[in-house]
Amino acid sequence: MNFNYPNGRKYVPSEILEVKAAANKKNGSYSNRGMTLEEDLNLTNDYYRERKIAVIHKKPTPVQIVQVDYPKRSAAVIKEAYFKLASTTDYNGVFKGKYIDFEAKETQNPTSFPLKNFHQHQITHMEEVINQGGICFVILRFTRYEEVYLLEAKHLLVFWERMNNGGRKSITKEEIKQKGHYIPLGFQPRIDYIKIIETL
Repeated sequence: MNFNYPNGRKYVPSEILEVKAAANKKNGSYSNRGMTLEEDLNLTNDYYRERKIAVIHKKPTPVQIVQVDYPKRSAAVIKEAYFKLASTTDYNGVFKGKYIDFEAKETQNPTSFPLKNFHQHQITHMEEVINQGGICFVILRFTRYEEVYLLEAKHLLVFWERMNNGGRKSITKEEIKQKGHYIPLGFQPRIDYIKIIETL
């Protein structure tokens, strides 16, 4: 019998993931295998939850349903829907009693991360989370090199302010290396950002 998560993603038992991981490790490769940053983070969050390390979920995208057809009494088909107001950040949850909130972004740019990937309402939300004592950060992936970094929101806010004051419209990779934390890709978990959080 197949099971799906509420977001529609298929449930894969951790034993199967571990067998796949062992097979890939045997080949000596820790490459991404074509997975998106979101897929990697969802697998990571599943790992954390199953092992009672943390409870982190991807926030659902708010949608306004306009038209629904009922071809059968037991089934409904959404015919028309629109995205509501833009949501805040991608993920939130709790770790050791602390609220965690973060955004995940990817770029093809090899030398810098464009700030246009963020929006003012997200920056405002991150600032509010920090002011309430929450743990807030962004996970950035340079897809060309499969490099992933965790950058605390407090640093992102400084780069955002620099841009608003007429400075550069991106964060250089060197700046991310200096202010952020490199997360080596693994298998169990895939992107172990909690390990970084524990050191902050």
